[in-house]
Parts: sequence; C-alpha cells; structure tokens
Amino acid sequence: MKYAENILETIGNTPLVKLNKLTAELPCLVLAKYETFNPGNSVKDRMALQIVEDAEAAGILKPGGTIVEGTSGNTGMGLALAAIVKGYNLICVISDKQSKEKVDILKAMGSEVHVCPTDVEPDDPRSYYSTARRLAKEIPGAWYVNQYDNPSNTKAHFLSTGPEIWEQTDGKITHFVVGVGTGGTISGVGKFLKSKNPDIKIWGVDTYGSVFKKFHETGIFDKGEIYPYVTEGIGEDILPKNVNFDIIDGFTKVTDKDAAFYTQRLAREEGFFLGNSAGAAIKGVLQLKEHFAKDDVVVVLFHDHGSRYVGKMFNDDWMREKGFIE
Repeated sequence: MKYAENILETIGNTPLVKLNKLTAELPCLVLAKYETFNPGNSVKDRMALQIVEDAEAAGILKPGGTIVEGTSGNTGMGLALAAIVKGYNLICVISDKQSKEKVDILKAMGSEVHVCPTDVEPDDPRSYYSTARRLAKEIPGAWYVNQYDNPSNTKAHFLSTGPEIWEQTDGKITHFVVGVGTGGTISGVGKFLKSKNPDIKIWGVDTYGSVFKKFHETGIFDKGEIYPYVTEGIGEDILPKNVNFDIIDGFTKVTDKDAAFYTQRLAREEGFFLGNSAGAAIKGVLQLKEHFAKDDVVVVLFHDHGSRYVGKMFNDDWMREKGFIE
C-alpha cells in the first residue's frame, strides 16, 4: 500500500505544465511550476514546514506552543497544516486588502485571525508586521515566524523547489520567472539554479506600489514608490532579508489591472484556476519577450489557487468597481 503518514508528507513534487494559448506569441517553451498541487494549495507550504521544523530543531518552538505570523494568507495556510499535525496553536495577522476567502479559510483551519489596516507605515503599531511582533511578545510560549527575514524561507526553496525544477527540465531551464514578496522563492530557487548553471536568468515580477524594481536597479529605497495596490502576495514596502538582489537578474512591473485580467485569462484560456499573483507572473513573462530565444526553456512559478479570489478577480462586480472592466 502507498500512502502518506500525514498531510505534510504530500508537500512538494508539484508538476510542470506547458502553457499554450497565452504564450503563443513567444518563441520559447514556457512551463508553469504549478504549486497549487501542494496540500495547502500554495508554494508557501514548503517554507512553512521548513521554518517550523528548523524552529523545533533549534528549540525555539516548544511542544504545545503558539505560532504567530503576519501573512497574506498562504503562509498562514501552510503554518496551519503544520500546527494541526504537530500540535501547536496558530495566530495569523493579515492585512485588510486580502480576500475574505483567505480569512475564512484560515479560520476554518483552526487559526485565530487578526485583520490590520494596509494603508499604514510598516513600523506603525497597527500594521500587520507590528501587530504580529507584539502578539508574539505578549503571549506566553509564543514564537514569531517572521517569514520576511527568516533564512529557513529561502532554504526551503533551495532544498526542494529549485532541485525539482532542475530535474523536471533535465537541466535545460534557461529562465526562471516568479513574483517576489518575501523573496524566499526567488532567492532559494535562483541560488540553486545558478549553482547548477550560472547562465540561467532569474527574473522577478514586481507590482506598482512596491520598492523592489527601483532598489534593484539603483540601490535607492524610494518611499515615493510606495502606495496601496490591489495585487496580493507580491511586492513590498520593506526590504526583506530573504530577497537576495545579487541573484536576481532583473525585475519587471505589472499593473493591478493586468494582473487581474491575466488571472482571468489563465482560467478561461489555459484551464489554470489560479491566484492573483499568477496573472501578474504570466503578464511579466509576456513583457520579457525580447529576452527569450527559440530554444529557451522558461519556467514561471504560479503561487496559489483561484478559490481564494472568487470574490475578487473572478467577480465581475469587483472588477468593475476597481475600473478593470467596463
């Protein structure tokens, strides 16, 4: 008989799937690393488990303790799976721009959820960064994950996602494209791939309202770049330690409207029912067209599942309200 001992053993080994219609104009092969096949329906399952297991090994997370994290929803889901199997309490702190579905899913998985305002400075006591840190200090036996600066985030993708992509493409990958938020995925995958072949290009997808692209190109952290945006899961108004800018070859920025529109197109034209960041990622690939040649193999990573966005990008009333459709 073949079976997993628990749900955590099903994390990883997600498929590569060829894109066809949306990438018809490109000269190269484009493959999606389809992370929704993880049990929590996102790439974040990988790093959540790695972070928890590293904290256990270091003696930071004690039996029966409480895990506290600021999350856009997907890391919270991964942590929820780990907490359930391993016997921890979980408190998720989430910003109010995230979908209602994400909050409801976290609650369904036994997490306590605190919702904080998006439109405040990161060091404001009301921000989800500050609130998560405060709760971790106030609650006895609590541990703050801090996925932005925790090196286990990058480590997870260096040990699992990167090697999987290398093996699945038989080492023929030439470009890796992914939306950047905490930086763990691009930095871990990028470090592994470049250790195998330094010529592989690593491209980050950023959003307008985020600081990554300008900082990478100029070394300037420009607060004038920061403003509220709709796209979930990518971009930041801080510089997480997990973003290794030396590994990244470049960034391309995608608008909120394009991200939402291409999320719908992925579903309707490819049968890929994915989250908002996937729309941004595939539009980013299309914007990078001039960098690809005939024999290139481009891998784009899709983070999470469309079920978390049915009230947003897959809802025409919401799309109209945002001015994304007539």
